[in-house]
Amino acid sequence: MKTIEIIVTADGQSRVETKGFVGSECQQASHFMEQALGSRQGEHLKAEFHQTSVSEQQRTSQG
Repeated sequence: MKTIEIIVTADGQSRVETKGFVGSECQQASHFMEQALGSRQGEHLKAEFHQTSVSEQQRTSQG
């Protein structure tokens, strides 16, 4: 299941975490939320970001 979590700490800082996304689709899915929360202080990419989806793999092998 694909989810976007917004975590707000006691000192008022927030972060956006995505789960279930593959590749850069996590950035596309959470972009609107990042815009609403304000300027980005940093970014930590999970291992899933560096994976490719099945459809992306098929496009690469067909090309």
